Amino acid sequence: MDDQPSVLRVERHGSVAILTIDDPATKNALSPLLTREIVSACDNVNADIGIRCAILTAAGNVFCAGGNLKDMYARTNHFAGNAAEIRRTYLTGVQTIARALYDLEVPIIAAVNGPAMGAGMDFATMCTLRIASERAVFAESFIKLGLTSAAGGAWFLTRAIGAAAAAEMALTGDSIDAHRALELGLVSRVVPAEALMDEALSLANQIARHPAHSIRLNRRLLRESERLDLPAALEIAAAMQAVVQQTDDQHEAVASAVEKRAPAFTGR
Repeated sequence: MDDQPSVLRVERHGSVAILTIDDPATKNALSPLLTREIVSACDNVNADIGIRCAILTAAGNVFCAGGNLKDMYARTNHFAGNAAEIRRTYLTGVQTIARALYDLEVPIIAAVNGPAMGAGMDFATMCTLRIASERAVFAESFIKLGLTSAAGGAWFLTRAIGAAAAAEMALTGDSIDAHRALELGLVSRVVPAEALMDEALSLANQIARHPAHSIRLNRRLLRESERLDLPAALEIAAAMQAVVQQTDDQHEAVASAVEKRAPAFTGR
């Protein structure tokens, strides 16, 4: 058990889980506790078929400040030990967030309320979709501290905005505002700060109105197809289609369309 207060609030709004980073003392910076709580929350979402979409956001004016500068200076947590020990700390620490968000069975929307710096930006790129407040700022800023992106950001960022734009962000470390992020395709929408969560919830509910198993398998099909050649992608698409066609909810979706009524999905 952790003696520290939780730094991640998890709430349920119907079929949507909202994960809110809440550690104002560090500007929502990365910590071992935050790592464990995000991984645990993802495991709980996967286990609950009633959850059909998730949102990752943060309290206050900062989405996530990235790594903790005090830890870097003091050589603690991810910065403690020899090279072999540090490698192991990354593999069993912050990199578990990348695996947890990648393996999340439901779509997750990053509602970026403010600066997303370094690892904070990486966490946003690990999400399925991203919506930004007009106050959002993004920076792949590791190089300015003599670092690389050890959290997995290089893999996710290249897939989000392409190799050239990702290289420019990683090699300059410069910040971009929300509107430039929209131009690059890093985010799909930019909204006023006060409308951010309403917009994120609206999008999440648009997704969550569909059958639970179809949402999860569509999410997985998109993820798996990124790394497969066409024959393998077609094979897995056929297999997933065969699975959903045997669900009660798929039959209900067709029946409601034919009968011109609202569907009543049961998650089966």
